Amino acid sequence: MGKHHDFILSPISNILKEVISANSGIGFGIETYPLSEYIMQAVFLKMTGFQEQKMKCICWELATDDYEYRYKRYTLNPLGECSSYREKNFIYTDLIDLIKKYEQSFTPHMHLNKDNIHDDTVSEIKELFSTSILSSWSENTFSDFINDRNVIPKDQFIAQNQGKNILFQSTLTERYELLYHHRNRCAHNTLSYQENLPTLTMISQPNYRYDTYFVRFSLLLLIDKIFIELYKKYKATNSD
Repeated sequence: MGKHHDFILSPISNILKEVISANSGIGFGIETYPLSEYIMQAVFLKMTGFQEQKMKCICWELATDDYEYRYKRYTLNPLGECSSYREKNFIYTDLIDLIKKYEQSFTPHMHLNKDNIHDDTVSEIKELFSTSILSSWSENTFSDFINDRNVIPKDQFIAQNQGKNILFQSTLTERYELLYHHRNRCAHNTLSYQENLPTLTMISQPNYRYDTYFVRFSLLLLIDKIFIELYKKYKATNSD
């Protein structure tokens, strides 16, 4: 079906598998710790860029099939880099609306298996990092991730709010905003010339404990899995 189709269906977790494999030869000594932020930041930026490009490819595929959508998304309400939650949610609702053109009864919270998406996301992060040097650099935050059942609440994604389909409810939206803030700091290299120590106010916030790479990776995987499932559904209904 083409490069766009193959790329959209390729899981973002492949990037994590690559970096874990690439660093498998590094020892577990303390001398490797200076590599921690450099490698984690690099893979994080690679994943966010991967997802932004996937969002754009999905839009292009939809616009190729539906000229009304093409006018709406590329003329009336064009998107930017597709990195913010707001733009991802736009594309999420775009996909649902176009699926409904062919299958009016479709409702994502009823037709997508949220339990499988949730469990696959969390277990994949745990399995990938459990024996990796990358988790040993941040043992406390990885332990918190493993033991916290509330990292991705099941009622907080593929939801409805006042009758409207939304990608995330407020809790996960706030956690994504932490991810987006860090993405911008890394992408624009503000970490190199601005002080990066969190304030006491920031540390005291309930969500601060979720401002970690493992939570960021899990959110990116979660979004990726949701969009892959929706795109598969779109192609299946569109080809009938």
